[in-house]
Amino acid sequence: MRASQTGPIVHQVAVNSLSLPSQAGARRLDALAIGVVILTAAIALATFRDYGLGWDDYTHSQYGDLLVSLYRSGFNDRRALSFVNLYMYGGGYDIIATLAAKILPFGLFETRRLVGAAVGLIGLLVTWRLGRRLGGPFAGLVALVLLAACPLYYGHMFINAKDGPFATVMMIALLGIVRAFQEYPRATPPTIALCGVGVGLAIGARVLGGFAVLDALLPLPLIIAVKSRADGLRAALGECGSFLVPFIPAAILAYLVMGLVWPWSVISPLNPFHAVEYFSSFFDKPWRELFDGRLILVPDMPRSYAPTLEMLTNPELMLGLGMCGTVGAAIAAARGEKSVSDVGRSAALLAVVLAVILPLLVTVTTRPYMYNGVRHLVFTLPPFAVLGALAAAWITRRLQRRGVAVTIAAALVFVAGIASPVIEMVRLHPYQYTYYNHIIGGVAGARPYFMIDYWGLSMTQASRQLRTLLAERAEKPPGGSWTVAVCGPHPAVVVGLGAGFNTIWDPPGADFAMMLNEFYCADLDAPVVLEIIRDGVVYARVYDIRGRSFSTLLRYPTANP
Repeated sequence: MRASQTGPIVHQVAVNSLSLPSQAGARRLDALAIGVVILTAAIALATFRDYGLGWDDYTHSQYGDLLVSLYRSGFNDRRALSFVNLYMYGGGYDIIATLAAKILPFGLFETRRLVGAAVGLIGLLVTWRLGRRLGGPFAGLVALVLLAACPLYYGHMFINAKDGPFATVMMIALLGIVRAFQEYPRATPPTIALCGVGVGLAIGARVLGGFAVLDALLPLPLIIAVKSRADGLRAALGECGSFLVPFIPAAILAYLVMGLVWPWSVISPLNPFHAVEYFSSFFDKPWRELFDGRLILVPDMPRSYAPTLEMLTNPELMLGLGMCGTVGAAIAAARGEKSVSDVGRSAALLAVVLAVILPLLVTVTTRPYMYNGVRHLVFTLPPFAVLGALAAAWITRRLQRRGVAVTIAAALVFVAGIASPVIEMVRLHPYQYTYYNHIIGGVAGARPYFMIDYWGLSMTQASRQLRTLLAERAEKPPGGSWTVAVCGPHPAVVVGLGAGFNTIWDPPGADFAMMLNEFYCADLDAPVVLEIIRDGVVYARVYDIRGRSFSTLLRYPTANP
């Protein structure tokens, strides 16, 4: 599909809204969308206990407790305002998870997984609503399906206390922004309130929420340019000013919401800017990460880091449709300058394009410290799915003109494109976030070049299996408890093993060695007790090192790559 063809088409979809000929057809599509959400929720409810702990889970649970104590004490208990570096992040998710754990009949970390899934489902619902608003019921359904079948989004919504919830609140803010532009020059009070709450939650989750403000401001020159040609610059500026004035209360609301979920941010007006400064240079002792087959210091990651991983960790169908939709929507927004009546819709399209493109452009241009795959850019996936849905909507309209056989063939291709990542998600469960597409050959093809289980989730499963295995063997530790040396996230192993086990960093005196199978953990010459394997790739391994001598579990690079 050529970009010159895509632009007008996506614009037509956005302006006229793709919809079926009858309201009954629209209701059927909406019913299908609700069915997808219910099915996803049912799967999440049945499997949320399967997801292990990573590097940050225990610390985030502590942060949640401290934030709850901050509010309960009337701000007398201020430990949360200086807790490690988490006080520079918002804690809305951690607060909700902490409170939920006091009510729900699950363990603390099981509850955190369940709350994460619930927040991720909200993100799916908002994505559906935005796709429907821009392209009609069919586009809304496709956007929902594309995102639900995206392993990176689905996996992180269970396990990630930062980036998963951030993706959802950024989408809430974007929905408000799109509604505001579509209602230009007079946004309704509900839309204004939605913008305030969404932007406040976004910045209150991470300082990267500032991108939502840019998504809202950068399309305004487009509106002014179009309006000024029709009515003159003065009139266009006056109309824009009248449009913005009602958002002053929204800005105040956003600030209050931000302070509610991120109390440190309002202790001093400059604190959000201090957070930006901190996160741009907080690597006092930078580590290495595996990228493109090389061990590279985090501050030295090449500009190709994010684009490469975006290309390899998104399903092929979503990647293709999303790229077509992004290009087409950008061209459509530019061509919208010719129509005064449609300029608000063009600005709405531009806001969605910016939500996808701007973070990637800033990442490539400024080269911030990048690590742990592209989890920091998970928030670009929902708007990317929406743009992909707009492209799918246009393709469907075109193919319907070519007859039933062609339409059915295209539908089968779409189903196959969705089924492929879903099958991989089942095979990788509960490590969906480690997915790589067929461009590189899946997880097995990516293993020599990139980190796989960088979050360390497999250590929980390895811990549970070791505990079960020893119980089945009825083996008794000589000193009353087993000692396990760990190369990976220790809190995850402590929680997974439970009572009767001690964990240490160094192998001397240990009975077993539990190793995350990443480049920094050594291969030991010792009997293997068990392995966690997906797609032929070892994620974690447990060795029996009784009677053997090892000085370290670490593998240090011998040369600077």
